[in-house]
Amino acid sequence: MVDEDESLEISRDDSAESEIVFEQGIEISVSLPHKKVKELHALSGGERSLTSIALLFAMSQVNPPPFLVLDETDAALDEANSRKYGDMLEKLSKHSQLIVVTHNRETMSRAGVLYGVTIGSNGASKLLSVKFDEATQIAK
Repeated sequence: MVDEDESLEISRDDSAESEIVFEQGIEISVSLPHKKVKELHALSGGERSLTSIALLFAMSQVNPPPFLVLDETDAALDEANSRKYGDMLEKLSKHSQLIVVTHNRETMSRAGVLYGVTIGSNGASKLLSVKFDEATQIAK
């Protein structure tokens, strides 16, 4: 998700006068292509999402967790970044089990199994599951 001309810098915020390290914040400065370096709070929603996702994915590559739960982390992404996000999900899924909540079709197309919740005729919630490969073959 981070190309050659992008960078992410994380530094400790020493402006807090607390002796406890965990009470001090961190500053995240981001350099996106063709843009000036900005702090996280100055980025757009999509840029903040990309930065947060890049940090999470980088940590997961260093020390892969057994599973990751991602709840609509792709909601603010455009189509091109959704494809990059999907590529990263595929790489992560080789080392960790992923549970992804999404409404993004591009992200759904990368899933092995899709689960959906709908309202039945009696008004009760109903759970549906479809293996993506099977659904694709049925649709053809």
